[in-house]
Amino acid sequence: MRLTNVAHLRLPFGRLLGYDVTVGRLGRPLPVSFDQRRHVGAGDRAGSWMALSFTLSAPVPSDALAAAWLAVVARHGTLRSIFSPGEDGEPRLHEVEIFPGDWVEHPIAPGQAVNDALRDVLDHACPPYSRPSHRLCVLETAAGPTVVVAADHSHVDMWSMLVIARDLLTALAAVQDGRVPSLPPAPAFAEHTRALRDCPAAPAEVHHRWAEVLAASGDVMPRFPLSLGAATLQQERVEVRDVLDVDDSAAFSAQARDDGVSTLALVVAAMTDVTRELAGTPLRAVFPVHSRYDATWNDSVGWFITNSVLESTDPDPRASAEAVKEAVRMGSWPLEDVLRPWGGMPEAPGMFAISWLDLRRLPVRVDATGLEAQYVGATIRTDGVMLWFILDEAGLHLRCRYPDTPEARQHVGTWLDTLIAHLQSRARESVGGRLPLGDRVYRVQRAGRADVPALVALLSDDEIGRTREGAEMARYEEAYDAIARDSAHYLAVVRAEDDRIIGTMQLTIIPGLSRGGTARLQIEGVRVAATERSHGVGTAMLEWAHDHGRHRGATLVQVTTDRARERAQAFYARLGYDSSHVGFKRAL
Repeated sequence: MRLTNVAHLRLPFGRLLGYDVTVGRLGRPLPVSFDQRRHVGAGDRAGSWMALSFTLSAPVPSDALAAAWLAVVARHGTLRSIFSPGEDGEPRLHEVEIFPGDWVEHPIAPGQAVNDALRDVLDHACPPYSRPSHRLCVLETAAGPTVVVAADHSHVDMWSMLVIARDLLTALAAVQDGRVPSLPPAPAFAEHTRALRDCPAAPAEVHHRWAEVLAASGDVMPRFPLSLGAATLQQERVEVRDVLDVDDSAAFSAQARDDGVSTLALVVAAMTDVTRELAGTPLRAVFPVHSRYDATWNDSVGWFITNSVLESTDPDPRASAEAVKEAVRMGSWPLEDVLRPWGGMPEAPGMFAISWLDLRRLPVRVDATGLEAQYVGATIRTDGVMLWFILDEAGLHLRCRYPDTPEARQHVGTWLDTLIAHLQSRARESVGGRLPLGDRVYRVQRAGRADVPALVALLSDDEIGRTREGAEMARYEEAYDAIARDSAHYLAVVRAEDDRIIGTMQLTIIPGLSRGGTARLQIEGVRVAATERSHGVGTAMLEWAHDHGRHRGATLVQVTTDRARERAQAFYARLGYDSSHVGFKRAL
């Protein structure tokens, strides 16, 4: 899923509408979490919200969308709560009733970008003390509506935004089907706050470790290790990078598995290496961790994030894995108690934070690609550096926010460039692309256009291929272009140590409804050069192909071969393939 901020959000032009709910009187008081108190206690301000946008394929009646939104609000207690300033300056949180309201059109001034108009709406509607501090907007266009849901960060996190989107789509489908949009109840975030308050105090070793890490940072939360220029709030600069595509992400994950660590740990190892290279210091950063400590809270909406600190001194992957585990343990205790000696979280200009979210592992899923879903951040002034990593089916993505000063541009930009080069190099050199056979190592890569003649030669090099291949090269190049445009296809080349192409195969992921929505890996055009046959290369290629399919969600693999290829049939049978189906072909 794309990570962006409102200034970079890709929006079509259309009518911008917002739904004004009606808010009742204050109800019973609710507990305020440590992080909510810190966030809301900073006061009303623009840019404290986060949002998610997605597109719908067809127009939706505004009353249907409003009914669906009210069903979402009714399900999630935090969306039916508001903050107000207490007489002692501490924020108070109360339950409120939310009633239907009205749609209003937000004007887009002549020459004003849609992004800017949306930002103005959300900055006005979603500060911490708004009643309520969330907003449903829709951008009506000829191509269909774009829905934007935003809320002050005190009520949501990135996981929560997926829950809201999923629930809104579920409720909308019910309304459009003529049914009442009833969603099952979900535990409210206030219950989670109460549960955390009942947790035991952190053990002495946790307090001691926090004190060590903060002392190494000057008794404040960790700061970016290079100069950011003036230590005052500056206009932010946001960089959005696609770090690893689906192929490199698979290779990187394969390297992590081979190292016996998680993908996150291998990224932390790279950040540790880069920080030591550029700053000569260990990697120290604020490290947000989830407080959804069990499945009870999976379908709830709230700020289920607390902060920990990460200190990684050794770029060895296993050492970095231990640093990540330690950070998670340190963030598993109520922070109010842990940070009491510092009078709360000791923030300082230059604070450095790293957030990680693997969408593939979440129990909450939406069709992010089909919906063109995007996480959207606000535009703010900042004096620190914040990194968000998102790992999904399309690869690894990064958004970074830092103060827009000459020093920060140079130092953060160099740090990011070096990190991304390191990650990409690690992916391309990983075990994920290697086929070790005895004392030889082959490499699997996605084919390039310049490889087409060599692939055609391989396809032609047998008794059947000699009679059916032989079209003009332009035809093959045109076919290559069609394959390369579609990410569902992987046209593989296998290279020997001297870079000769000695094998090829075409892999295709086929989604389907049958067998409970099973995705299939189709393998076609498997060829090995005559000089390399009978050495295990074909077996290694098929095993690599199976891993390729698994990483992309396939749970079934299928292959076809000509009836005349008796050796090929025996080969596939040895690998566990069952000739359970009959295939048919006809010319068109």
